[in-house]
Amino acid sequence: MRTVGTKVRGIRAPIIKKGDNLVDIVVKTIINSCKEEGYKLYDNDVIGITESVVARAQGNYVLLDDIAQEIKNNFSKNVGIVFPILSRNRFSMILKGIAKSNYPIYLQLSYPRDEVGNALMDINQMEEAEIDPHCDILDEEEYLKQFEDYKHPFTGINYVKYYKELGEKDQIKIILSNNPETILKYTDDIIAADIHTRNRTKDILKKAGDGKVIGLDELCVEDKGRGYNPKYGLLGSNKASENELKLFPRNGEAFVNEVQKKLKKITKKNIEVMIYGDGAFKDPVGKIWELADPVVSPAFTSGLKGTPNEVKLKYLADNDFKDLEGKELLLAMKEEIKNKDSDLVGKVKAQGTTPRQITDLLGSLCDLVSGSGDKGTPIILIQGYFDNLSTD
Repeated sequence: MRTVGTKVRGIRAPIIKKGDNLVDIVVKTIINSCKEEGYKLYDNDVIGITESVVARAQGNYVLLDDIAQEIKNNFSKNVGIVFPILSRNRFSMILKGIAKSNYPIYLQLSYPRDEVGNALMDINQMEEAEIDPHCDILDEEEYLKQFEDYKHPFTGINYVKYYKELGEKDQIKIILSNNPETILKYTDDIIAADIHTRNRTKDILKKAGDGKVIGLDELCVEDKGRGYNPKYGLLGSNKASENELKLFPRNGEAFVNEVQKKLKKITKKNIEVMIYGDGAFKDPVGKIWELADPVVSPAFTSGLKGTPNEVKLKYLADNDFKDLEGKELLLAMKEEIKNKDSDLVGKVKAQGTTPRQITDLLGSLCDLVSGSGDKGTPIILIQGYFDNLSTD
């Protein structure tokens, strides 16, 4: 009996620079790894490439001055920003760019946590102070009175103080409220800076106010001789230097399809390819949901569409085959899997399986293997993921 199911390898690759032919680099790196490590490629293998090297090869960068100009092109006097995440390498750089417009900024933060779980305060301390996050509005003074000494458990930063210091003196005024309409007390020209809830936030503000409401996904969307992303704008951007951001990659579909095509020509195998960013998982200690990118996978080949279609082995063992043991039980399980329905949604035999997009599951796996530090493995090879117990 086959003893190994899914195998995942982090593949070391050269350091990618702007202008590199990433398609050729990925293909050569995979083929060389197979030769050096002594393994083979098979149909339905999956190759993941981290979004950061795709964007880097594209040279998809913007300067803080580019962001400032975007603000001036969209607004004329001041700007309100609602529900940004708390991040040094993501939103702080965007805020610095917005501040370079020299406009007054009204920054509204959600509390006690941001959209992806970063904390602005200790919840027990919030309750002791009888602060109700469902209705109470806090200004900077009220916040600092209660939580001046609070620091993020991972970064050691108080983000109200940190964000305040990114502008000129008193340029940035900070409000804490979970009602998006609170910002309308200060301005009706607004950027919805949330990620996964941005469309709802924009709809609420457009209905309630008379000014201009846009999202981060509507800034830096056009080719003006520098970086841009027509679909996600500034969403998914990361700090590249003190004055530059790397945007989410664009034209990803063409890239993954070309990698798949070249691998097929060399290996004769149909290998799926995806670009991955943040994984969609939550840290159990810090309570932080990892997904600060707009999607887990911005591009993938067609074989990765859809959700898993699996039966629950535990259910079968405890119910349908509870009277079977040993080889007889194994054979019955294999036969059940081979003959399972093509669509198990809502079926009791599938209860408890993960109803998530395949690309979200695979992208999370890729992100966990590659990490975000110094492992040097921006390419991930996943084998056997689409196999099951009946696959010999």
